Amino acid sequence: MRDLFQFVRFALLGALGTAVHYLLLIALVTGLKQPEALGAMVGACAGAFCNYYLNRRYNFRSTRRHREALPRFLAVAGLGIVLNGVIVGFLSQAGWHYLLAQAAATILILVINFFASKTWIFVNPNN
Repeated sequence: MRDLFQFVRFALLGALGTAVHYLLLIALVTGLKQPEALGAMVGACAGAFCNYYLNRRYNFRSTRRHREALPRFLAVAGLGIVLNGVIVGFLSQAGWHYLLAQAAATILILVINFFASKTWIFVNPNN
């Protein structure tokens, strides 16, 4: 049950990062006429930094040093950003609206990131 509540908190805290992500995605694709995959990746970068701070501090209450946690976070975020771009690009090319493609990518990456955060990134050194 604790894991479920932690996942819900992870998702709720991630909503702020996701809002930043989507705002940049829409601005780049609609406003600046950039490719969907590029918009998805730039937005994901900005949202990722919001999520690092919020989850480290409020959800996992990690005492792992930034020099240990941040590279791990960046590795997982980097993988997620590339995966996000691939999914959005592929689904957009397959005829999906870019926002629907982004929603599908967001759900998959949310689950992957939670498990990586809980078991590798933010796990306290003495646990």
